[in-house]
Amino acid sequence: MIRVLLAEDQAMVRGALSALLNLETDIDVLAEAADGETAWRELQRLKPDVLVTDIEMPGLTGLELAQRIQRHEIPTRVVIVTTFARPGFLRRALDAGVVGYLLKDAPAENLADALRTVHRGGRSIDPQLALDAWTEADPLNERERQVLRLAGEGVAAGEIAKRLSLSHGTVRNYLSEAIGKLGVTNRIEAYRLARQKGWL
Repeated sequence: MIRVLLAEDQAMVRGALSALLNLETDIDVLAEAADGETAWRELQRLKPDVLVTDIEMPGLTGLELAQRIQRHEIPTRVVIVTTFARPGFLRRALDAGVVGYLLKDAPAENLADALRTVHRGGRSIDPQLALDAWTEADPLNERERQVLRLAGEGVAAGEIAKRLSLSHGTVRNYLSEAIGKLGVTNRIEAYRLARQKGWL
């Protein structure tokens, strides 16, 4: 029996995925979580074989959950089911130890097959997305990504400096580097492009 924890913030999608998986005789949905922090608590309590999670969720994102699982060396395998068909997200997911990455518009039976594959120790990645992910590298480093994300959310440079324990000049340098690497003219365009590519 494949023991699954399901994390998805949209109630209708969560219910549909749960119902779909519970139709399978070899899959047991142990619990559902509507946000990342709840998913993390349930994961520690239930120790499921597989976590099925979306990327964007309140509290912790699916990627942050995967990173935490990797950091704590928890054996639960992570499968992401998302609408984000962006190579940047897939690359970051793979770096975080994710072994399954499926799109929500894929045929329903693909999810159960993917869970069986990862439970056996394999990987299940959308093939076209995998190809795209290795043809377009993310040019940003982690610090540039942090600074650009905050700037794009409207946080002033001084506040970014305070939050990240950097000098005001260093924040400006990181923004300038990110703008240059992305080939755009300002931080808003840089933020939009990086979001679009899945690099933030």
